Amino acid sequence: MITARGLARTFTARGRSVEAVRGVDLDVAAGELVGFLGPNGAGKTTTLRMLTTLIRPTAGTATVAGHDLAGDPLGVRRGIGYVAQGAGATPNAKVGEEMELQGRLYGLGKAEARRRGVELGERLDLSGLSDRLVKTLSGGQRRRLDIALGLVHDPKLVFLDEPTAALDPQSRANLWEHIRALRDTHGTTVFLTTHYLDEADALCDRILVIDHGRIVAEGTPAALKAQVSGDLVAVSVVADDVPRAAEIARRVPQATEVSTEGDAVRFRVPRGDQALAELLRGLDAAGIATTSLQVHSPTLDDVFLTLTGRSLRDADQTEAEHVPA
Repeated sequence: MITARGLARTFTARGRSVEAVRGVDLDVAAGELVGFLGPNGAGKTTTLRMLTTLIRPTAGTATVAGHDLAGDPLGVRRGIGYVAQGAGATPNAKVGEEMELQGRLYGLGKAEARRRGVELGERLDLSGLSDRLVKTLSGGQRRRLDIALGLVHDPKLVFLDEPTAALDPQSRANLWEHIRALRDTHGTTVFLTTHYLDEADALCDRILVIDHGRIVAEGTPAALKAQVSGDLVAVSVVADDVPRAAEIARRVPQATEVSTEGDAVRFRVPRGDQALAELLRGLDAAGIATTSLQVHSPTLDDVFLTLTGRSLRDADQTEAEHVPA
């Protein structure tokens, strides 16, 4: 559904050039729900804007929804749905009017546009809201309306850019179910960007990680987490006992990355649950009492820290994505 090779984009502004995207290769198969993640300034938004024809690539080729990105951008637009971060509906318009207008813009007849509006309203929990002004909807309702507008022409590929940003937990969970249904019930291919790692973990079949304008990792959430070197074990002891506790931790089979901070000793092992018995036996034999003990399985944030040296939410990166085209 998406194939890109060597996709690149260079911005020039204020007398300097910035390589926002540097030769991205990616593939998305029909029916996949793929997450596209990266720290701020990594090239994520620029790549998305290229794939949706909003900006032209500086170099590279891509086929999106069966159409060549450079040679047939109109065909790409007809074949995809795009739900941007910002609200796409006019605040003072009625919900039904917005749906009908969007359908007419895609070439649907009036009756067909209305039918699609009703159908999508039922699918996305918007039934009975056609006469409501957009500005009177809740945050979750507005976001579902944005998605409905992106689906009115029945695309086989939809791009969702930060679909649950600023929503409360209940609205996020509700929208997750609708996003899953796009793939599971309707066979829609979904290309999703998000800053919520739990969202990517819960929804995505596969994840692509971009950093410094290049794809640095891809795989299922489970496979990416498996790249992190095991579970993190953290034990807290009396401050004076920290050096001895650290030495005991180093003797735990397969323990790596042993470190200390304050009264805590941390290390990684392939199986934290199995390492606990060995650690506790060692501490008990040395007469060291523990004040707390925790085992953390790898998360996608650990993946980002391992791959990029920073968290996904770190914001002190290059402003490459914000340089005007």
